Amino acid sequence: QVQLVESGGGLVQVGGSLRLSCAASGGTFSTYAMGWFRQAPGKEREFVAAISWTGWPGGSTYYADSVKGRFTISRDNAKNTVYLQMNSLKPDDTAAYYCAAKPFATAQNMYGGTVPNYWGQGTQVTVSS
Repeated sequence: QVQLVESGGGLVQVGGSLRLSCAASGGTFSTYAMGWFRQAPGKEREFVAAISWTGWPGGSTYYADSVKGRFTISRDNAKNTVYLQMNSLKPDDTAAYYCAAKPFATAQNMYGGTVPNYWGQGTQVTVSS
């Protein structure tokens, strides 16, 4: 029903920047909370950042402490796309990054462990020292 396609990953040096994109199709994008999660080899998938569905009047974004101040999530509803701007990258940021969507959810919901309805295929980010 809903498909998510990530792009923008790659190999960068410590301190570098990348912008990930997630393009959505098959639904009403503005009604989805969108999140970014990541998973390193041998580790569980972890929350990175989320943005609330557009109609939510409360807080619109939420970040994991490990990325706060370095990463910024944003959305462009006209393009059905969510972005993750990643600055000051560290080796610990190396992971496969996944986009996720949940209708009518908030960023706080996504952070708190609610199960997204839809997932993308992932894009690899590798930060070398």
